[in-house]
Amino acid sequence: MNDSKQTFNIRVVPRARLNKIVDDGCGNLRVYTTTAPTDGAANAAVIKMLARHFDVPKSSIQIIRGTTSRDKVIQF
Repeated sequence: MNDSKQTFNIRVVPRARLNKIVDDGCGNLRVYTTTAPTDGAANAAVIKMLARHFDVPKSSIQIIRGTTSRDKVIQF
């Protein structure tokens, strides 16, 4: 079984007007969420959006670095 994990650098923009994911073409993603960054709500919204974007289960996405920062490293 090949257990290769993908890692992405993301920049989260909370309290955005729309929920959307933008790829800059260099392997970095910018995730816009309408959710406010309180009590981990923005992180949960980001994980849900990324799971839908990459068509993977939410449980497979982990925030490796930056849980309290706008700049995060995720792995799935």
